[in-house]
Amino acid sequence: MEPMFLPGVENNPQPSAYLDSIRMMQASGAEYPQIWHMFAFRAEATTHLARFTQEMLREPGPLSPGVRELIAAYTSARNHCPF
Repeated sequence: MEPMFLPGVENNPQPSAYLDSIRMMQASGAEYPQIWHMFAFRAEATTHLARFTQEMLREPGPLSPGVRELIAAYTSARNHCPF
């Protein structure tokens, strides 16, 4: 995986569930959302963003969660960003 544009963030994670997830994905060689580095860097500052993301993608709405995930994946692919 390519390094992100914020090496100070990527190289200074704090202990958290996100750091655990990053390490697990790195050990398996799998790609993962690089925003996890931001979450691991300042978990307390990203709590609202994580909650917002879950709400937008998975709570009841006019589009099914699967369609919302597909839109997010398509948008990420168009932006050359792993989803």
